This record gives sequence, C-alpha cells and structure tokens, in this order.
Amino acid sequence: MMIPKFDPKELQVVREIPPPFPGALGMPVYDFPVSPREAFIAAMRREPVWQITNLEYKPFCPHVYPDNIARGFLQEAAKLPRERFGGKDMFGVEWVYVDTAGGSMVRPGSPLLGDINEWKDKVRWPDIDAWDWAGSAEENRAFLNDGFFYDCWIMNGYFERLISFMDFEGAALALIDVDQKGAIHDFFSALTDLYIRIVDKFVDHFHAEGFYFHDDWGSQQAPFFSTETAKELIVPYMKRLTDHIHYRGAWADIHSCGRIERQIPNIIAAGWDSWDGMAVNDTQGLYGEYGGKIIIRVVPDQFGPDTPEEDQRDAAREYVKKFCSAKKPSIISMYGAGVLTPAYREELYKASRIKLGGIKV
Repeated sequence: MMIPKFDPKELQVVREIPPPFPGALGMPVYDFPVSPREAFIAAMRREPVWQITNLEYKPFCPHVYPDNIARGFLQEAAKLPRERFGGKDMFGVEWVYVDTAGGSMVRPGSPLLGDINEWKDKVRWPDIDAWDWAGSAEENRAFLNDGFFYDCWIMNGYFERLISFMDFEGAALALIDVDQKGAIHDFFSALTDLYIRIVDKFVDHFHAEGFYFHDDWGSQQAPFFSTETAKELIVPYMKRLTDHIHYRGAWADIHSCGRIERQIPNIIAAGWDSWDGMAVNDTQGLYGEYGGKIIIRVVPDQFGPDTPEEDQRDAAREYVKKFCSAKKPSIISMYGAGVLTPAYREELYKASRIKLGGIKV
C-alpha cells in the first residue's frame, strides 16, 4: 500500500502508553497512517515510514519459558509477583533474583560443569513439549494484538549459557582450551537445535514475527574473547539459528552488552538483522561504517532536562538528518531514550515523515 505524505493532523495524540518503569517517560501514540507494528516491519525491510524509537516495538517474555522467571524479566499479560523471580531455568540451573539490581545471577559456588567435556553426562535437556504453550498463547492473545511489534526474547545465548553452567572463569577458559573446543562445538550445535525448536514454538503458538536474542559478549572496556574465537566457535551456530528464524518468516535481533565494536563483523556474519548495543559503544560511528549491512540501534546525542524546547527539536532534526535513511534505517537505542521528551519525539516523527515522504510498503 502507498503511505501518503506527512499530514500535520498525524500529530494528534490519540492515547499515551504509561512509563514502562519508574523514571521513564510515557509514550504518546500519534494518529499514525499505519500501525507501529507495520512501521517497524517496514523499517526492517529498509522501507521506513518514520524514524523508529522504543515506541513501535515491545518485548514479549512469557512465564511459559522458565528462563524468563529465573532471570526475573517477564513481559506478558500475566503479572507474577517478584517473590516468584529467580529459581531454576529450563536446564535446572538455580538463579537468585537481586531486587536492587533488577535482575538475576546464577547461585554462586557450585557450577554444574567443571569442564565442558562433561556436558553429555551432566546436562539435562528440557522437555519443551511439556510446557503449556497453548495456554500461554490464549492468555496473551489480546496482549499481543494491540498494534505493536513484539520481539520474543531468548535469554541466555551461547556464551551466557556456558557461563550459567561453568561460571565466568570456566566459560572463558573453555573457549580457548584446545582440549575443550571439540566439546564446545558439540554443545553449541545441540544448543542450536534447542533454540530452533523454541523458535518454532513461538511462531506456531504466538505467530511470532521477531526474536531478540540475548548474549553478552563484553565488559565496559572490551570483548570477553577475540574476534577469531567468536568466528570459530559461535558464529556458525548463530548463523544456523538466524537462518531458521528467517525461514520461519521472522526478524532476528541480537542484544549484546559490553564494548564489542570489533565484533560487529561477526554479528553481521551470524545473520542478525539488527544489533542493540550499549551506549559505551560508538553507535553513531558504527552506523556510518556498518549501517548498510545491519540495522544499528543508535544512541542519540544527549541533552539535559533544562534544555530549551527548540534546542530539543533541533536535536531531533539533526538525528533525522544523520541517521534516518531509507537505505540505511536506524532505530533509536533504548540506552539513549532519555532524550525522547514530548518535544523531541514529536519533532523526530514529523521530520522523519517529511524526509521519507510517501512510500509504498
């Protein structure tokens, strides 16, 4: 269909989404020419209708997937009390929810594996067919049909899963130990088979259109492992997973914490459609270098709470000028969402709609 050129009437706020967490800003929903879901998909197709922010998409993390309870991150129709957070993930690993941190960590001191060569004897694979997928789909039917795009989170990616079994030191050592590399390959291959089956469950029961894969690769200073290690041990299995996600007609997005700029070529090689990195990375520079190959979540220039409204609008127009492109679309990173004041958001939408013009999607 053809999207008409910008009409100022679109700026009418038809409703507002409450802040997702304390200290965040509410999100105005304008009188859009298409739904936020359709706009997000259009941007992923490199046919953006307007500049995508954190408004158009939402996480979907149902409690039917045990890792979401263990990690203490649930986004669905049901509201579980925090007392339920933590506990065993789908492999039976015990997690402890730390309320002040807003997240969980593996209970320290007794890793499941001392050597990854032990995985075939000690790892107990989950029976995901026994999970109540159909019941969860029914519970979330209305939740998932509100006009927004939903990313289904897959917690504990390849390196994170290794850490959960071996603690950090053991996992890092396993990646470079020649006596463990063969077992790493075998384990990551089996883990990919499991992730593929989980993808199928989400698509079959929830009609999932996107997946947000969580695998932290770095500290605030640098990656945890070399580009060569990632290329050899992780990329081939991620590529098999993203190929399957695409085969099922969905988008593949990866979140990876840490300063991992040098790993972006590996993330591209692994087949991810977009990357969500922390503000410690030069996301603006990475957009310039890699934006034609992967959709970068860009951290916009920040400004203080006392910044005059017109300066906020100038900043929004400058973002559109630099990072809003039909050939190289970007998404505003959640790590820079503090600039999304009412004035900035309104000007961002208006300027991007005018720049992109009418477009067929």
